[in-house]
Amino acid sequence: MIQPRSLSIDAARYFGLAAPARLHDRLSVTVTERSFPPYLDDLQADWVSSVATPAFRLLAGRRGAGGSPGFCSIGTGTGLDALAAIELLGATLVGITDLHEEVVASARGNILTNLRDSGAIHLLAGTGDLLAPLAAAAAQDGLRFDVIYENLPNLPIDDDSRLAERRKSSSFVPPRPEAVPAAVRNALLTLHYVALVQAREFLAPGGAVLSMLGARVPLQRFLDMAERAGYRGSFLTYGWKIQAEAPEVLAGHAEWQRLGLGPFHFYRAEDVERAFAGLAPEEAALQAQAIERDLAPHSLDAETALAAHHDGARIAHTYAVLHSVAE
Repeated sequence: MIQPRSLSIDAARYFGLAAPARLHDRLSVTVTERSFPPYLDDLQADWVSSVATPAFRLLAGRRGAGGSPGFCSIGTGTGLDALAAIELLGATLVGITDLHEEVVASARGNILTNLRDSGAIHLLAGTGDLLAPLAAAAAQDGLRFDVIYENLPNLPIDDDSRLAERRKSSSFVPPRPEAVPAAVRNALLTLHYVALVQAREFLAPGGAVLSMLGARVPLQRFLDMAERAGYRGSFLTYGWKIQAEAPEVLAGHAEWQRLGLGPFHFYRAEDVERAFAGLAPEEAALQAQAIERDLAPHSLDAETALAAHHDGARIAHTYAVLHSVAE
């Protein structure tokens, strides 16, 4: 068993702040065997630093001070996403869930020990599937969240033991008991859809679900998914990332592609870098589908992208932060 390790993180650098107000200047973060570590040497590859944090900052600007006091993270991992929400969204009611007890316990500790005033938040932490661990508390106390955040895995794997071995954020164990539209399953969006459906019972009036989505399928699939789950979806931000864990993720998508799903699209890094040059993520979101059309001639399916990676190419994918408001 790999022992938990402790990381020291410069909060201002990681969250893009002049100086943190609610967090300590240096964060002490424990990473367990089953939690995914932050990419401190390459923040552009890190989802919380490069994708979630700008999205939270943009949402806070639109809602104003105090506009998002209730925040919940589904599958929190280290808890850095919740710390970002406390700092940027001003969250005072914070819910976190994850599949493994040691991950949740570590995340809870990471959140409380890194706050200047831990008594300023009400923290709910639960172990289990998606939002289920918080259902009893929400029902008993009438708790609701203004923002529910998820950055969930896409790739199904075939048994629990493999999930325990891999401890990878890209994988989950099927099948789900819920009814999931075929178009959603075929786009490998099952967990994102189920989270949207569950979230309706936890959202405060006017609340939103933020889904962090690697855009390896057409963007319209995300908007259709939101609509099928009973939401009005739009893109808060749109951008690109180098494919992290490339051998595993590309091979996983290639395997499902060979079984008839997809095709899933990736790009050479230089092509997406040109397409997004000079565009902030919120600006790119306003023209996301036009950018996607412009990138289409440069698209690589999963098998082609895997071969290119083996030949030394830097493989990237686009991402979208889907902002879903219940109809």
